Amino acid sequence: MTLKTYKPTSPGRRGKVGASFEELSKVAPEKNLLTPLKRKAGRNNRGVITVRHRGGGSKRKLRIIDFSRDKIGIPGKVASIEYDPNRSARIALIHYVDGEKRYILAPLGLEIGDAIKAGDEVEIKPGNALPLGSIPVGTLVHNIELEPGKGGQIVRSAGNAAQVMSRESKYVLIRLPSGELRKFHHRCWATIGQIGNVNHENIKFGKAGCKRWLGIRPSVRGSAMTPRDHPHGGGEGRAPIGLKHPKTPWGKPALGYKTRRCKVSDKMIVKRRK
Repeated sequence: MTLKTYKPTSPGRRGKVGASFEELSKVAPEKNLLTPLKRKAGRNNRGVITVRHRGGGSKRKLRIIDFSRDKIGIPGKVASIEYDPNRSARIALIHYVDGEKRYILAPLGLEIGDAIKAGDEVEIKPGNALPLGSIPVGTLVHNIELEPGKGGQIVRSAGNAAQVMSRESKYVLIRLPSGELRKFHHRCWATIGQIGNVNHENIKFGKAGCKRWLGIRPSVRGSAMTPRDHPHGGGEGRAPIGLKHPKTPWGKPALGYKTRRCKVSDKMIVKRRK
């Protein structure tokens, strides 16, 4: 994906850097793989806001993505590369020889007309899916399963890739994009290659309205609030946080405070990202 700049016809255009979308196919999405997506604006099932600064934005439909890659042994061909408003990565429409159509995450280098396949002994090339035990050491992978048969759950955003570091008995050691080293069962599946749209991180919105189109509402600094609204608020003029630690609006520590509970999966972490 290449980026494009704009003529400074307005202050919002002056600093804007957007995607060119030149790699996308000029086709409508597959109707059978679309479902309605209801906007919740950060609210839970009781209508209480649990995620702040969400709401509004353009209407979207959910694309049904095949994260499990369970069409084992059935070859398919890439029919189109499409935009997905629900994720940073591009998606590829696959036409399988048995007539079924599915969306997958589009890896870097995958083009229209390419053949892909999932299986234990398929070729090591972008778009093919294999068990981790069958992938050579040093290979870049994405869409990795945490448990065999559960479907890919991690390494799914634009430009990301994990690397197979070593294999020993039933486990495969993988270095994740965060730098964490983690063990996975050798029967967990992954897709070969780095996810495309690598320049996504270089996009500049240029104006606040672009964030509103994405459904992100404004956020106010705690230091600009009153003491009753935020622990950082109050004081004459611009006051620093001071000797106390940064806090959330509800008084919980905001930096360096460990919130991760002891999970069973922690035993699979060989080296943490920090």
